[in-house]
Amino acid sequence: MPLFDQQGVCLHPGLPQEAPLLFSPDGIPDTDEQKQAVRNMADYLVAKDLDVVLAEYGPTGVALLQPCAMAGVPLVVHFHGFDASLKVVLQKYEKGYARLFDAATAFIVVSKEMERDLVAMGVPAERVTVIPCGVDVLEFDNAEPGKASPHFLAVGRFVEKKSPDSVVRAFAEVLKKVPEATLSFVGDGVLRKECMGLAADLGVQDKVIFTGALSHAEVAQHMRQARCFVQHSVTPSSGDKEGTPVSILEASASGLPVVATRHAGIQEAVVHEKTGLLCLERDEVAMADNMLVMAKNPDLAAQFGQAGRSHIMARYSKNDWFDKIRRVVEQACKPSERVLP
Repeated sequence: MPLFDQQGVCLHPGLPQEAPLLFSPDGIPDTDEQKQAVRNMADYLVAKDLDVVLAEYGPTGVALLQPCAMAGVPLVVHFHGFDASLKVVLQKYEKGYARLFDAATAFIVVSKEMERDLVAMGVPAERVTVIPCGVDVLEFDNAEPGKASPHFLAVGRFVEKKSPDSVVRAFAEVLKKVPEATLSFVGDGVLRKECMGLAADLGVQDKVIFTGALSHAEVAQHMRQARCFVQHSVTPSSGDKEGTPVSILEASASGLPVVATRHAGIQEAVVHEKTGLLCLERDEVAMADNMLVMAKNPDLAAQFGQAGRSHIMARYSKNDWFDKIRRVVEQACKPSERVLP
């Protein structure tokens, strides 16, 4: 449930300023506080004479379902990743999602796999549009993998679904044949210390750098200095899938080849044997083999990197991303005339 407007004015004076307390997971307000929050939002939508609401993430869509219905405003819901796959989220919002799937005017998803998952859950296929995230192709550019040393780069949170430990183990195998190779991890998270310990246990701690979280500009600079980007995304037992990882899009936009897994939107963002190399989830042997190909073949890395940048510019640029979302939002105001981007 939104708490403030664009000017920072509180939307729910006198109510707890904790968004999850102000709406029910089933989409129907239960408590007096939830009922008041729904009325507040409905009144706000009417007072501002708004044409449409874009809700980022599925649970936000559930929170806005009743206010939009009361105000007569169409609702567009943008799913991103965990909200379409994490088991505890799907269980918590099962009833709310059912109402949402029936009532929302349109849905935006970031990958074809997510589209299949949501349609299987009950979203009408004709109301779903696949729009992967976009990246700034001007900020992320100028990598020269053909000239770089065999340096691998991983960027992202240290969480189970990104399986950073798999990257460490695969890299340890690469070192046995390419001892001059190096690996940098950019990011932080609950598994960072574990991965640092794993690198030490495998005797590769001198070849693996853990930078911590960095700014976009710093990440872009790291990408310009690498031979290859690497990420081993998996679907953990919790069900928490990626959407389309932005760091992979940024790496390809920079001109880097990508070694990754056939997971969620990655298999659309990375064209196997054209912009990078893909393997099955949890196949660390195959990932090590793919990393070796990039370590030993700088010309191929350059070729893949150039193809990757072209692929991103054609399908994943930020300007196109905004334009496609705008078209869906505008068409939601005229559902009978809806045209997909």
